[in-house]
Amino acid sequence: MTGPDTLLETIPDARDGLTRTERIILYVLQETQRELNGRNVPTAMLYGRVVEYINLTEAELHDYLNRLGIQSA
Repeated sequence: MTGPDTLLETIPDARDGLTRTERIILYVLQETQRELNGRNVPTAMLYGRVVEYINLTEAELHDYLNRLGIQSA
């Protein structure tokens, strides 16, 4: 059974083509980079912060980062 939350996770927004999950990842990445004064964000740190917002595995995070064109280290 699919609910409204499931649809929000999978359907890209018409404005920019990002899903809710992709938008959260980019937001957390931006905020973390700001805290680190523009330095690169370690993937482990990003993962730890992203899972505070959404439930996903490390492999799923890597898939999203690859899809967004973000190099993970």
